[in-house]
Amino acid sequence: MSKSSKAESGEDRLIARYFAPIAKHPGACGLTDDAAAIAPPAGCDLVLTADGIIGGVHFFPDDPPDTVAKKALRVNLSDLAAKGAKPLGFLLTLALPKEIGDAWLTAFARGLGADAELFGCPLLGGDTVRTPGPVAISVAAFGAVAHGKTIRRAGGRPGDRVVVTGTIGDAALGLRLRQDAGAAGRWGLTRDQRDHLAARYLVPQPRSAVAAFLGSYATAAMDVSDGLAGDLAKLCRASGVGAEIAVARVPLSDAARAVIAREPALIETVIAGGDDYEVLACVPADKVEALRREAAAAGVAVTEIGTVIAGQGDTRLLGADGKPLVLAQTAYSHF
Repeated sequence: MSKSSKAESGEDRLIARYFAPIAKHPGACGLTDDAAAIAPPAGCDLVLTADGIIGGVHFFPDDPPDTVAKKALRVNLSDLAAKGAKPLGFLLTLALPKEIGDAWLTAFARGLGADAELFGCPLLGGDTVRTPGPVAISVAAFGAVAHGKTIRRAGGRPGDRVVVTGTIGDAALGLRLRQDAGAAGRWGLTRDQRDHLAARYLVPQPRSAVAAFLGSYATAAMDVSDGLAGDLAKLCRASGVGAEIAVARVPLSDAARAVIAREPALIETVIAGGDDYEVLACVPADKVEALRREAAAAGVAVTEIGTVIAGQGDTRLLGADGKPLVLAQTAYSHF
């Protein structure tokens, strides 16, 4: 994002009105230059990630613009958290159709600015373009971690325990609610349960609070974006190991438990639906309890759900009866 000192274009005015006020980091130069400049902390490696969200794919066209902005940033913050990285800033690329006006942009910028402040991840620059298609938002986020301490997907070892933060499946069930108006009634959900599931789909909760200490415990980690089953398989393939998971131990919210009680087959949606943005990690058995205590003190629940075993990316999901649970689809995929 840049702004000319001569005749201003429509893009220049858009940037100056909506985004320059929230680009408070001095390295952003008020979005008046072609690039930002920041100095990474001494003794740290840079961690870089990029994710995009598209209207009609990752969010509904009528979703509140402030929640769309938060989702765009938070899915990237989730990646940084799983690497043990502290946010340093982000770049925003925003592709807008003609029908997007002042009201949408004002709310979008408000939500983006609020989260930039909340997570200490300032807007540093980016680009704005016109598109004939739906709204498209891409964020590239940058973080810092002590030199050589980035937590990779590779590194899990047989005997490690598999743990996850928070609860699994809420966002996928929240999406089902949006797609099926009668679902809440069939599932017997209270208003609070319905609102919980809807909120988890609208606005992810990146586990940034665990980033500072996750590297002291985890041998491997990633965030859960495409579904627990599929992402666990990715982690295991990268580590050259297998895993065995007890589905009954996967942490569920009260709302998700209510849904499964009414429609047990939806356990597949819970396990494979995606959009959880929780941290999935391999942790040595003798470190699990210490991690659980430190995470709890930071306000994040950590649950042990299985064990890393010898193998080459093989994962086994065991039902309550101890028998393998076979999923029709293990993860969300765009392709």
